[in-house]
Amino acid sequence: MAESEGEIGENDKVSGRIKECLCQPCLIKDKQTVADKFCSTCNEFQCTDCSSVHDLLPILKSHKLVNAKEANASRVLLDMKGLDQCDQHKEILKFFCEDENKLCCSTCAISKHRKCHSVVEVDEIAGNITSRSSTLMEKMKKALQDAEGIARHILNSKDQLAQNVNEIPVKIREMRDKVMQMFDDLELSVAKRAKDLQKESLVNLTKKQSLNEKHLAHVTSIFETIDNVYKNGTSAQKFIAEQNMENEVNVLCRHVQEEIQNSDTATITFHFDDALKLPPLPITEYIPGQLILKSLRQGDANSDNTEITLTPVFSIDLKKTGDDMKEPFITGIDFLPDGRLVAVDKYNKTFLACNEKLEKVGSYQLSYEPMSVVAVSEDEVAITSGSEYIIEFLRVSKANEISLSGKINVSTKYFSVCLKDNRHLMVGTYDEQRPAEIVSLTAGQIFVFNINFPEKTYPLNKSACTYVRSSDKVVLTDRDGHTVYIYDNVTNTRVVVKGYQIKEPCGVAVGPYDTILVCSLRTNSIVQISQTGQILSSHKIDMDNPYRACVSCDKTFLAITNSCEGEMKIQKFKISL
Repeated sequence: MAESEGEIGENDKVSGRIKECLCQPCLIKDKQTVADKFCSTCNEFQCTDCSSVHDLLPILKSHKLVNAKEANASRVLLDMKGLDQCDQHKEILKFFCEDENKLCCSTCAISKHRKCHSVVEVDEIAGNITSRSSTLMEKMKKALQDAEGIARHILNSKDQLAQNVNEIPVKIREMRDKVMQMFDDLELSVAKRAKDLQKESLVNLTKKQSLNEKHLAHVTSIFETIDNVYKNGTSAQKFIAEQNMENEVNVLCRHVQEEIQNSDTATITFHFDDALKLPPLPITEYIPGQLILKSLRQGDANSDNTEITLTPVFSIDLKKTGDDMKEPFITGIDFLPDGRLVAVDKYNKTFLACNEKLEKVGSYQLSYEPMSVVAVSEDEVAITSGSEYIIEFLRVSKANEISLSGKINVSTKYFSVCLKDNRHLMVGTYDEQRPAEIVSLTAGQIFVFNINFPEKTYPLNKSACTYVRSSDKVVLTDRDGHTVYIYDNVTNTRVVVKGYQIKEPCGVAVGPYDTILVCSLRTNSIVQISQTGQILSSHKIDMDNPYRACVSCDKTFLAITNSCEGEMKIQKFKISL
């Protein structure tokens, strides 16, 4: 080692020169003092002043001191990179406190560990303990491999992000080309059909024109005859002409009037269907697609297969009160972002607000039978109706004051509802060909999914749906078929989920890691399903006929209501992974 490490370097061995070592404690204090002693126990070269501590402290008197010149000349001092120094005192760590399982320097041993029962020298205990070097090295190798794996993962992620970003304009251009081709084909097809319609109309117009010209010639002939008689004929001739021509003129006038009444103007126009109309908004406010950023932890590759645990935290029984006309029937529930629960009572046409303990803190009387409810912002909810063609919006203040904030008219009655994104709702229909569709929050415009749903119509209360935003999937329950369908809106494919755990599936919600939580009515349980259709877990609950479910915004709580006559409940569960 070099002089800074405590002894003269090998290259400094020249004739007539004596090898000298420096005091290591002094080096820590940035002093260079020639060492007189070497403590084999401390494994240190020390000067006279520093080595004198061995005579002062009883615990050090057993150490063996030799003349520095007599120490092993080939001894090499290892640079521990500060590992052998006390962080506080910058002294060599010479002791080990077995009571507190801590290394300590001389100062720490005296000031902090005087009351400890077992403070031993490192050299004494080191020889009696099995080395853990192999285990530590294995751990370090594993940590090094993991760190290198993370580095590769980050580089791959950067490359993947760059590739994804570059693919987006390509995908948009491909769609634009497809749309342009569609419009080119549409132009040719419509133009050809318009020509055919024009020919049909021209045939009818030509017939009408020929008939009109015949009447015109007849009228002209009669008019000329009568005019000539009136100008040049005798009174007798005029009388005869009037008598003979009156009936013919009346018939002719009637035919002309019929032609006037039947006369129309043929026009050909073209209008786009409502489904193809885009709102009159700038592209910055309306994007006909979704830009999704997904972040999946490297260790969470199978996180969508993580089973959950449900722990009951609150439960309330729903009873008829003095304000109710009937026994309550909760057909829709959801969490507000602040943790309050909102619900709709179909039989009593009531909207309810509950605190985190499920205690009622507010209510609002509705004029229609509500079907479902969903939170659309911090303090606003949307409610679907089973008796009116509307979606109504209520505002719920922090003080639980409830007021009507707006409504939109729709052409379909909706059963279930959830939030698709910040501008649209996804609604479940009944008695319609499409079991699910998209409704704009502002104008009530209808959009359709890129899904070929089976030609099956669900009656009221036989199906519910929800939307998985991260993967653009629609989840649909089929109560009579004891089936859950998971539709992929990107690939237009579906996964069919069946099992003995699923009997009459009703309400459905999106849980942690975007797994799917389904109310199995006849098994009195909540079934957890992965997006790939694997049944992960099934949880029996203390409730008959679980009917509707919702999950809090942070995915930590689940609320359930049921459809059991006379034993209506709302229960709240803590979700653990």
